[in-house]
Amino acid sequence: MIVATYIKQLLSYEEYSFSLNELIDNLDKSETSIKSELSRLIKKTEIVNLRKGFYLIITPRYSSAQKLPIQLYCEKLFKYLDRNYYVGLFSAAKFHGASHQQVQRDYLITEKPKFNDISKNTIDIRFFTTSNWSEKNIQLKKSDAGIYKVSSPALTIVDLIHYQTKLGGINRMLATIEELTEELTESDLVELLSWYPNKSTLQRLGFLLEELGISEEFQEVIFTNLQSIKFFPVLLSPKSNEKPGAVDNKWKVDVNVKLESDL
Repeated sequence: MIVATYIKQLLSYEEYSFSLNELIDNLDKSETSIKSELSRLIKKTEIVNLRKGFYLIITPRYSSAQKLPIQLYCEKLFKYLDRNYYVGLFSAAKFHGASHQQVQRDYLITEKPKFNDISKNTIDIRFFTTSNWSEKNIQLKKSDAGIYKVSSPALTIVDLIHYQTKLGGINRMLATIEELTEELTESDLVELLSWYPNKSTLQRLGFLLEELGISEEFQEVIFTNLQSIKFFPVLLSPKSNEKPGAVDNKWKVDVNVKLESDL
């Protein structure tokens, strides 16, 4: 069987990606001849080499974009990489209906060590790592290619706040956070509070919910959780050369940046 035939077979099962190892295991051909067939298919823009040894199949539907939606291959990619992951940040927000930020980039969160970001032609994937991996607040969603993992609304919101300095600042995500709170449930929030270790992020979350006038119940749940542990003043927007000054709110958040939502 030639590589092109194997790819057609994969597509018939709604699989849109494959690895070089998979071809070596399934085709009665040498690695050299498989690689030369792959090179030809790449030249014809029928496949894309996403990262060493892992390929995306570009079907006619996606040929003009020359990229696939992340949900069609992320599960298979991370099985190949043997690492836990979830679709996060602005990408997760989009799956929860908060698509205020029209992002062309895909955001994935994994365990350490960090992967290099992928930026080639139209494909733009940014990897973030967390040292506090938990299976909680990760939802399974279904795509044509099967299941994939996405952070829940609560986890998506705290991740956006936590990584704000790497994502263009708190004001860039304020509208997205506001939209995400419409999908937020108390059970999702309670589950998050059962394990989430970043107190300063939870303080900022509580403060933002109060500022945006969102659910006093949610605020109460967060504040009760914070009261059970000691918490100290934090900057709303972390800056390495700045320490929090006087605070005049119960969340002990020093508002060092003017909030301006673009909703």
